Amino acid sequence: MVAGEVRADAGTATVAAEAEPALPDYGGACICNVVPALLEPGPEPPAWLPAPAVDAERVVLLLLDGVGWEQLQARPTVTPTMTAMVGGPIATVLPTTTATALTSLTTGTPPGEHGVIGYRVSVEGEVLNVLRWSTRKGDARPTMPPGAMQPQPAFAGQRPPVVTRAEFATTGFTGAHLEGGRFRGWRMPSSLVTECAQLARAGEPFTYAYYDGVDKVAHEYGLGEHYDAELAAADRLVAQVLDAVPAGTCVVVTADHGQVDTGDDVVAVAGEVLAHVSYQSGEGRFRWLHARPGRARALRDAAEAAHGHQAWVRTRDELVDGGWFGPRVTAEARSRLGDVALVAKGTIAFTEPTDGGPYVLIGRHGSATTAELLVPLLAGRA
Repeated sequence: MVAGEVRADAGTATVAAEAEPALPDYGGACICNVVPALLEPGPEPPAWLPAPAVDAERVVLLLLDGVGWEQLQARPTVTPTMTAMVGGPIATVLPTTTATALTSLTTGTPPGEHGVIGYRVSVEGEVLNVLRWSTRKGDARPTMPPGAMQPQPAFAGQRPPVVTRAEFATTGFTGAHLEGGRFRGWRMPSSLVTECAQLARAGEPFTYAYYDGVDKVAHEYGLGEHYDAELAAADRLVAQVLDAVPAGTCVVVTADHGQVDTGDDVVAVAGEVLAHVSYQSGEGRFRWLHARPGRARALRDAAEAAHGHQAWVRTRDELVDGGWFGPRVTAEARSRLGDVALVAKGTIAFTEPTDGGPYVLIGRHGSATTAELLVPLLAGRA
């Protein structure tokens, strides 16, 4: 299935094991093409670009982390503002994870070109947590400079204002995907609204803003009552931005990935598989297995036998040749991939001892289901 082929009403399906993985159309309705369409519009706007965004004098692009199209469509009563906006679903990238998707959004390139090809990425034998920009040895900025690992320019080399959390100002990941943007930090959502309004009133033609509340709540609480409450808060945030910016400003809303509620549907990689594994990278729903020397084929066979009913088991070559990361995969990006991937079906997540955080994850993402791959692209004018 290619995500660009879905209908605009595709959001009501439950999260069930899909027969085939959903893959992005990297040349079409994909998050990696949104910023180029807004910053450098051609004579013919793409059909998937919502009409209010075409020829707008000013644009505020608001990224709502973790708001999938299917989750949004299932909750129209808690999202009246977004429900009333013009637009539909587009695809994010693979893996469906924040580090990869935000880098594709800002650089306008697929993961195979920018090389931030997951949340926990193998770099010369070390596993880099991209969001923390750290390895088991600690801060990786001195040894893995963000600009060297991700050389693609953000925002086509332009320097638009970037409105995001103030504490992100000096992080490695900010350096990797927002380098050159004029940083405007916020600590409370109301400040995000105020910053966007001030910039639009000052005549900024393009502003990028980022809000991460929905993703945080989904990770900790799943897709139940807490999620609905936070999604409603995010919808009010969109309404506040629309109310605050000057008339004629277009507010475009999109997201980096959707979610599934894994709950306690988590499994460890089988012992007979781990016998062939040197280490693991990736995340629970897109787990990379790095083979011990000479055991790549045995690893593939063992993984298929043990987990083929729970995951799409693919080798590195199968994913690269199948275009999962875009039509071109650089040598640097390819070197960061494992030998075999477990791409989770249904709601399963694969645990790994070194992949943890301050709480148990309930909502997750990363895999190639439509619940995770499809995100909104909506627009409205003030």
